[in-house]
Amino acid sequence: MNSQPLDLSIIVPAYNEENRLPKTLDAIVAYVRASPCGAEIIVVDDGSSDATAALVRAYSQKNPEMRLVSNETNRGKGFSVRHGMLEARGEIALFTDADLSTPIEEADKLLAALREKGYDAAIGSRAIDRTLIKVHQSAIREQAGILFNRMVRWIMGIGFSDTQCGFKAFRRERCRIIFEQQRIERFGFDPEILFLAKRHGLRVAEVPVRWSHDAGTKVNVVADGMRMLLELLVIRWNAVAGRYPRAEKS
Repeated sequence: MNSQPLDLSIIVPAYNEENRLPKTLDAIVAYVRASPCGAEIIVVDDGSSDATAALVRAYSQKNPEMRLVSNETNRGKGFSVRHGMLEARGEIALFTDADLSTPIEEADKLLAALREKGYDAAIGSRAIDRTLIKVHQSAIREQAGILFNRMVRWIMGIGFSDTQCGFKAFRRERCRIIFEQQRIERFGFDPEILFLAKRHGLRVAEVPVRWSHDAGTKVNVVADGMRMLLELLVIRWNAVAGRYPRAEKS
């Protein structure tokens, strides 16, 4: 593997995604090949029991810009994103959901925030401009999301309108400390990495993006919602316990 740095790494966490991945990977490969920048695609298999890993291996044989990273056992989306971010070689590392609920072309908006406006990170948001939502979630799921974001603001002290959109980009080296210190392994990892970004003085842009709900989502609004609320308290405790030390300034 060439160790030379790239412009962009695209990380896709995947767990039992053999049915949804082909369309997603086709779209990402097309996006990368249309871009003048050097890029890689990293699919992180989270211990899938279906043909996800075999599918990615087959794709990588035809698409040298793609590679498979394996967690061996199921660890969760947060762990998978962390794994992919720490494996990435791009100047900018972006992660996206396996269902590509935000079209990959929206990455241009996040990249512009980093490259043209000097932000350290840029996160996709459904809440800033809801007219960009093509397919809405159920009313219950939307209200649960709004409530959770209010809890994030209150407990975490971070003022983003939408922490949970699975479409975020980072200047890799500048933000590496976030993923080195990240401890939440499942769906509650998003508030943690944004909390860490603030803690380390990183500038984060919230960017409105197009988004469509996928009925095949693996997030259970009740069970996962309760776990995520508890994880907010874990994050606060980790901070109090000194588990997120600030980097020494050179």
